[in-house]
Amino acid sequence: MYLDPAVSRSVKILVVGHFGVGKTTCIGSISEIEPLQTEEEITEASEGFDDLSGNPDKTTTTVAMDFGRLSLSDTLVLYLFGTPGQERFKEMWEGLSRGALGALVLVDPERLHESFPILDLVEQFGLTYAIGVNHFDSTPDYPLDEVREALNLSEETPVVRCDVRDQGSSAQALITLVKHLMTTLG
Repeated sequence: MYLDPAVSRSVKILVVGHFGVGKTTCIGSISEIEPLQTEEEITEASEGFDDLSGNPDKTTTTVAMDFGRLSLSDTLVLYLFGTPGQERFKEMWEGLSRGALGALVLVDPERLHESFPILDLVEQFGLTYAIGVNHFDSTPDYPLDEVREALNLSEETPVVRCDVRDQGSSAQALITLVKHLMTTLG
């Protein structure tokens, strides 16, 4: 599907988070085009590098990036870039963050400690961000103010609950980020 010629503005957004949090699923659920995914099977070579304890059923991982597109209006389109979540791929961040206006940071409330290196990178690259607390079937609904406190976030940083498998929920998380960007960046 080609981009409508009426589109006059585009925004590059990163979808980031730790290993196995749902970045590929988020982009796949919301992209209006067939998303580009660089998923590969997890092999024995990743032993000692990728911690599957929080996600034992995971069989694939992003090895470069994910890419999707979402039109917010007749004139505004979001280009979505998903980053790999593992530490060993952090060099990808420099290139992907170049030109990005902001980031949707996905977190798993059961593994919040894994989000700190991601938040450090987002801040290192100067990206405005919102937090999407991905709700998995087995996770309890933690109060968002407790998630904010656990992640040591400022009051200005939006924190929303989402289910990245659901198109509407993913869209709402991205809309929250876009509204935050509009407020913050004017």
